[in-house]
Amino acid sequence: MRETETHPLSPFLPENAKILILGSFPPPQTRWKMNFYYPNFNNDMWRIFGLVFFGDKDHFIDTPNKTFHEQQIRDFLQEKGIAIYDTAYRVKRLQGNASDKFLQIVEAVDLTKLLAQIPHCQTIITTGELATQTLLSQLPSDTTIPKIGQCVRSKFLGRELYLHRLPSSSRAYPLALEKKAAVYGEVFYFSMANMF
Repeated sequence: MRETETHPLSPFLPENAKILILGSFPPPQTRWKMNFYYPNFNNDMWRIFGLVFFGDKDHFIDTPNKTFHEQQIRDFLQEKGIAIYDTAYRVKRLQGNASDKFLQIVEAVDLTKLLAQIPHCQTIITTGELATQTLLSQLPSDTTIPKIGQCVRSKFLGRELYLHRLPSSSRAYPLALEKKAAVYGEVFYFSMANMF
């Protein structure tokens, strides 16, 4: 019988957050290169951020040590008002790996509690199909499932939300890094243009 894992990280919720990025669940800790989100060196999330905001995939990467510039990432997200957490709070890994395909969600994140801590947030970005499905399970039943790169609107506890679904930053997702960055870039620029 597989052991149930509880999320090992606290939500990263800057007070000024207007964007919330939700993945599914962190990889096993043996794969971590830092004590923060997207810690697997083979995951491209921070390379995508580097390309989108600085035109340099290695901006947040410590290449010689095969790790990340964690404090630089945290400072950047804080400055931009970007929060990060996951849609699953407790899971079972059916195959012991990080694949969403073999992740059984035992308990989803409490979206009400999460959003209460970031009252200015109106944009939610999900990274992958499982994260999107898990989020939608807590939203009104008439909320449309967004296609990749698409935005849909939903109302949650009186708050107007803009939901964006983006391609997974995992290398298992069959899309080139530059193409992923282009899709992420469009959403960030759209969201930030509407925020300020």
